[in-house]
Amino acid sequence: MTFKFPAIVLMGALALSACTNPDRFGGQGGFGSGNPTGGAPLNGVVPGSANDPASSAYFQQAVGDRVLFQVDQSNLTPEGQATLDGQAAWLMTNMNYQAVIEGHADEQGTREYNLALGARRANAAREYLISRGVPAARLTTISYGKERPIEICSNEACYSKNRRAVTVLAGGLTS
Repeated sequence: MTFKFPAIVLMGALALSACTNPDRFGGQGGFGSGNPTGGAPLNGVVPGSANDPASSAYFQQAVGDRVLFQVDQSNLTPEGQATLDGQAAWLMTNMNYQAVIEGHADEQGTREYNLALGARRANAAREYLISRGVPAARLTTISYGKERPIEICSNEACYSKNRRAVTVLAGGLTS
């Protein structure tokens, strides 16, 4: 019993010491990174992160991937149009992405009604993006109606978050 404890401590120390040398694979900031800055991001931009203007994370966080709608409406609000203007500009700059626009509704009403309402919301967003120059071939729509809520509750604060169209990006993996 007394021999096991020192052996376990020794194995743990050896395991931790193996992780302490970041240059053990050639001084390039990690195995296979090839980054001449030693692992630091070039120009402060980490590829694929929210600070990379060509990434889907940037699209979601900086541009905005969703627009909200009023009760039983598929008309775009001025705020929604502003978000879609940003999406259109981003999509025109990043031509290697396609987008699926998801239409959603709150949990009020029948399943069939909400599927149709979600489809109208997705189509409203799609048509707006097309009017701003995004090629129609890069945009598809799907309606989830009330089947994929962000919030589940029975008050307006939750309902308002579920009345939305969300632009989901696909592609962009070739850069």
